[in-house]
Formats: sequence, C-alpha cells, structure tokens
Amino acid sequence: MRTAFWAGTVIALSCGLAGYFVVLRSQVFTGDALSHVAFTGSLGALVVGLNPRLGLFVSTALVAAGMAFLGGRGRADDVVIGSVFAWILAVGVFFLSMFTATRSGANGVAGVSVLFGSIFGLSSLDAAVAIIVGVAVCAALLAMARPLLFASIDESVASARGIPVPWLGVLFLVLVGLTAVEATQAVGALPLLGLLAAPAAAAQRLTDRPYRGLALSGALAVAAMWTGIALAYFVPSVPASFAIVASAVGLYVAAAMLGRRRLRLAARGGSEAIGSRSVSRW
Repeated sequence: MRTAFWAGTVIALSCGLAGYFVVLRSQVFTGDALSHVAFTGSLGALVVGLNPRLGLFVSTALVAAGMAFLGGRGRADDVVIGSVFAWILAVGVFFLSMFTATRSGANGVAGVSVLFGSIFGLSSLDAAVAIIVGVAVCAALLAMARPLLFASIDESVASARGIPVPWLGVLFLVLVGLTAVEATQAVGALPLLGLLAAPAAAAQRLTDRPYRGLALSGALAVAAMWTGIALAYFVPSVPASFAIVASAVGLYVAAAMLGRRRLRLAARGGSEAIGSRSVSRW
C-alpha cells in the first residue's frame, strides 16, 4: 500500500498536469493512441526477450515524436492519430499472438496484464522509476507551462512572438508519452484515458483561469488515485484500475453538475440585475 500510494501520487499528478494541456489542445485522442503504443511496445520487448519497461519507454517516445512531426506545427491531427492508432493496435495484436504462442500460459497472462495495470504489484524498483520519471515530467511541464499555454490558445501569435511552436508540440507529445508509460503501470493501457482526461476536464469545468485549472487538475487526479487505491483495499473484489478510473469519472460528473448549477445561478443573477436596473430607470 505504501508503494502504491507513493508511486500513484506522482503518476496521478503527472497525468493531471499533462491532461490539462491535452484537453486544452483538443488532443485527448492522442493520449488514447499513446496508451496503446505502451501496450504494443511492452509486448514487443517481451517477444524479443527484453525488459518490457524498455519497450514501453522507447516505443512511446518515438511514436509520440513521430506523430508530432507528421502533424502540422507539432500537433498531430485526427488523420495522423487515427492511422497510427490502427497500425499500433494491429502490431500489438501481432506481438500478443507471438508472445502467447511461444511462452507459457502464466507468462502470457503476465504480459497481457499491461492492458489493465497492477498498481499493487509494483516493486520497489518500479515505484522508484515511476517517481523519478513522474517528477521529471511534472518539472518539465511546469517549466514550459507559460509558452505551451500561449501556443495552445493562439499558435500564430505565439509563433510571431518567437515561440518555437512545432518543437514545443513535439516535446509536449513526448512528455505525454512518458506520462502514458508510467500511468499504464497503475491503471493499464485501456483505462488510461480516464485518468488523463477526466480530472483535466473537471478542472476546466470549475475554473477558466489557466494556472488555477492546472493546479486543480493535478489535485483532482491525485484525489482520484487515492480514492481508488483505498476503495480497492477495503473492497478486494473491486479492481484497483476500475476504482481509480471510476473515481476520476465521478469527479468529472460532479464538476459538470456543479458547473451547470453555477451557470444557472449566474444567468438568474444577471436577469435579476437587469430587471432591477429597468425598474430603477422607470
């Protein structure tokens, strides 16, 4: 539990920070594609007898950079993402068939577990690597937050002001890929999108101030991680990955309902203010 909490906190924080810009830049589908790259890379490494973590890092970083270069101005479009997604998924199925055909059933199950994660199965070394990579990703995102925010809102003006928008987009996608690699260990390749997108979307529902939203996104992701780990511990029949992602989605639903209520109250207050001004003028 201590290992899960330490590693899960840093993983969730990096997902929250990266996810905020992923949602802001309308690149949520990119995170989904990179999560499947992590699945394919780990299976490819297992097929050739290498450490699956090496396959995770190398394949995800290379594909993320390739997607950024194929897209315009460092931002992959839907055609690039869809093509890479389909190709990576097909290669993953190919590696899976090779791995299960040449390994025992137990090893096959261990290889497939990357799809759904196993945060309670992290070793001390896995947790240490996850924490180091997560801290590095968070530091890089915070360092480039201001120019990345500028480039995300208005690419043309940012480029005119001297910001290297294409290279910034490439670096950002590589950081998203590294985040996907670490988060895959906690929640798996398939449910990863929930942890990457739901807290960030909830934060943007609650505030329109960028830095406050960035901090809130990270805090909500950590809250979802802690809630999911605690729920999976006290109810052993509930998988940790499901509990973590369900908590994140639950936070988004609550934020969406709160945001709608605030909009209704604001609209009602505006109508009452207009009515009072009309009465006073009369």
